Amino acid sequence: QVQLVESGGGLVQAGGSLRLSCAASSGTFSTYYMGWFRQAPGKERVFVAHIARSGRGTYYGDAVKGRFTISRDNAKNMVYLQMSSLKPEDTAVYYCAAGSRYGVVVTTEGVYTYWGQGTQVTVSS
Repeated sequence: QVQLVESGGGLVQAGGSLRLSCAASSGTFSTYYMGWFRQAPGKERVFVAHIARSGRGTYYGDAVKGRFTISRDNAKNMVYLQMSSLKPEDTAVYYCAAGSRYGVVVTTEGVYTYWGQGTQVTVSS
């Protein structure tokens, strides 16, 4: 069982930056790949970023590529999402997720077993 708690959301102007954090309760954090998803009002939840267990491999959704950076610190059981050049369309609830399966498509929700409660990010124009 893994408990995930996101933090760092808030209100920011377009062009600004925010760093989201996700704290994991599991003592075997390094055995999980991690992901960030987001859900805008009235829309489905979509993939944002993924990071491999070791932290060496990352993957991003097209909408955030080049602007967002995912990272992790396995010693601290933390995963981060550095968001830069924010746009109003980045406004959403951001969720941290963890999974442990192999040979999966990391952009799909179903391969992540554990989810945080989400943190709101609002980008004003």
